[in-house]
Amino acid sequence: MSQASSWEQILDYSNRANPYPFYDDLRKTPVTRLPDGSYLVSTYAEIAALLHDPRVSSDINRNPAAAAAGAAAVGENDDDGSGDGPGMTPTFLSMDPPDHDKFRRIAMRHFGPPTTPGRVAAMEPRMTDIVTELIDNMSGRTRIDVVDDLAYPLPVTVICELLGVPPGDEQRFRVWVDVALQSTDPGLDPETQQKKRAEAGKELRAFMEELVEAHRQAPGNDLLSAMATDDGPEGRMPDEQLVSTGLLLLIAGHETTVNLISNGVLTLLRHPAELQRLRNDPDLAIPMVEELLRFEPPVHFVPFRTALDDIDIAGTTIPAGASLTLVLAAGNRDPAHVADPDHFIPDRPNNQHLGFGGGIHLCFGAPLARLEAQIALTEFATRLENPRLAADPPPYRPSPFLRGPSHLPIDIDGVASRQ
Repeated sequence: MSQASSWEQILDYSNRANPYPFYDDLRKTPVTRLPDGSYLVSTYAEIAALLHDPRVSSDINRNPAAAAAGAAAVGENDDDGSGDGPGMTPTFLSMDPPDHDKFRRIAMRHFGPPTTPGRVAAMEPRMTDIVTELIDNMSGRTRIDVVDDLAYPLPVTVICELLGVPPGDEQRFRVWVDVALQSTDPGLDPETQQKKRAEAGKELRAFMEELVEAHRQAPGNDLLSAMATDDGPEGRMPDEQLVSTGLLLLIAGHETTVNLISNGVLTLLRHPAELQRLRNDPDLAIPMVEELLRFEPPVHFVPFRTALDDIDIAGTTIPAGASLTLVLAAGNRDPAHVADPDHFIPDRPNNQHLGFGGGIHLCFGAPLARLEAQIALTEFATRLENPRLAADPPPYRPSPFLRGPSHLPIDIDGVASRQ
């Protein structure tokens, strides 16, 4: 039996807890051609260049592998490696300019600068209240699950309130999202992947269609209402596009942030001196989250890109029409880009990481994810008394590219009052 390649080892669930040695090996060849004719790019400079290269397409209609798989409607944010579900109108995630630019602008009009610069910042007090309540609920317990008790409920509550999803409905879509995420496991055969996506996609689409219509009939101050009733300079999104975009924001708006927070807690518990530094200096949370995005990113690679022309890079020609995967987690630990890449240094200077992708598909929800993680990690550090891992490594989710613990049990001695 031939030895498994580095990429096969990365995809193998048995290595999910620590894929980094295989990323190190993968980087020895910056551009790797796989047996199926697709290409992997694993070094920082080359990934950064391709993220900004107009010859690299995100349009799944140009990519036979993505089209055949029916790319799932899952993931964090814009550059999360996910696509759009079966039977769904593609979102800006799976488009190239000029369509990408137009529909991203229409969505961003109500989310961030320049039209709505204060929407995310205005949610900070509410985020703090949510985290406070979640940690208060840990009082009297000696064991908690960071995923179930903090990392999941915070971002899902925030994105539901931001979009205008009625309280309680997050339980309806959690099951569908889990199925959709499981379908992205490259270890599954394409037929099984597509079946799982179809099942989840049908339920999710019906859920969002109902929600969009309800917000159009009785709009509120939420993001979905704003998009459903917007007649801005570029017109209103078509209904099919609005439903797909609503699902993208709903799922992407929480799934990778769950990983960011849970990976962050796991990293801090493995580095107790840095946890103590955060307790002593809460402002450290700002650079610390950037280092976590580099050191333990929630998204490990971006698949389903297509070369529109021959691209010469790192001594290899990626031919026009070839599918390529940008291995962000390998690039983040490239010693040619960053000193001591395998060391967690919370105040690392000039931390230019790939945690949010780059180029025109730079993560749409980055400001929201950053703020949620900063608040969650600070409150965790300052309020939980003597937290320690109950299992290391913890169990991981199936996906190799949306990588994070499925559960993170920890023991605590108590919960301090909020200062």
